[in-house]
Amino acid sequence: MKKTVLFWILAVLITIASAVYQRMTGPTYPLSGTVNLDGQEIKYKLERSQESTQNYLIEINANDESINGILFWKKHKSNDEFTQVPMHGTKTLNAELPAQKRLEKLDYYVQLSKGDNLVVIPNEKLVTIRFKDHVPLYILIPHIFFMFFAMMLSTRTGLEFFNKKSNLEKLSLWTIISLFIGGFPLGFAMNGLAFGEMWGGWPFGNDVTDDKTQIAFIVWIIAFYLVKKNKFAKIAVLIASIVMLAVYLIPHSV
Repeated sequence: MKKTVLFWILAVLITIASAVYQRMTGPTYPLSGTVNLDGQEIKYKLERSQESTQNYLIEINANDESINGILFWKKHKSNDEFTQVPMHGTKTLNAELPAQKRLEKLDYYVQLSKGDNLVVIPNEKLVTIRFKDHVPLYILIPHIFFMFFAMMLSTRTGLEFFNKKSNLEKLSLWTIISLFIGGFPLGFAMNGLAFGEMWGGWPFGNDVTDDKTQIAFIVWIIAFYLVKKNKFAKIAVLIASIVMLAVYLIPHSV
């Protein structure tokens, strides 16, 4: 296998792995697990992100008509008492969290009981759900595509460090272009539609997602400048690709 083909395969695999890791470790990824009630295992999956246009329907498949449930919720980081909502249904229990305005959050948990036995879902902490406005697919899909396409190009460019005849300038330029399109015009549109704020990073705020995009872009601009000047070009793109990977390993939507 040619080294160039191997490098592209590695770049794709690293990008896929980083995408999965970023998604699964982010604060908006659903919280799932199992609890045991009276010798019976009950699986659950609780969302941590919801559109502000509709209530969030919580469903727990208890698979037992004698199990009852109560949903507890309150405003995030408030001193309010928990609102209690009895869950309906027989084998599948359900209740709704009321929709909130964008950026607002609710803390919630579910309590299941069978006779004198009681279990709380989840048992380790409250679940915090954040509400956002709807983002059309024609904005969402290109944003995701360009962000991870930029990650793939960044990784592939960094691997040129190990190539004798490297193609740094073209690969670096395409990395910058892809990152710019995904992170800025499309990123602005995403944030503006979902949260009403196009940019929440430095110098206007401390949004980690925006800040890490900005850091990666600046580092790649510096690397491209060094490539053009033919000064430490290979080391520059290797460092930029490592920074980009580190940035992508920070959970999204922190």
